[in-house]
Amino acid sequence: MEQIKKITQGIIDFRNERDWEQFHNSKDLAISINVEASELLELFLWKKHNEVDIDKLKEELADVFICSLMLADKHDLDVESIIEEKMQKNAKKYPTEKAKGNCKKYTEF
Repeated sequence: MEQIKKITQGIIDFRNERDWEQFHNSKDLAISINVEASELLELFLWKKHNEVDIDKLKEELADVFICSLMLADKHDLDVESIIEEKMQKNAKKYPTEKAKGNCKKYTEF
């Protein structure tokens, strides 16, 4: 996951070179994640999955990742650790024997 730290540092350097950190408080970064996720979702509106423009999909997905990595960095969160922790929680909530092939929420098992 050293690569995530390298990518994050590149994002931070890009931001700092433009003096944009002043605009990147936690609230606005969280809002930006939502806005970018909405733009990602809009790509699928009224389309079948195979009709989506892959280049636009990559751009919007990258925007979601960029904002997410900046928010994690702002709070000194280790992205690898928080993902691993969440996957461990998910494994407990969704044990294979109950969740396999099932789209129900864990509270419905």
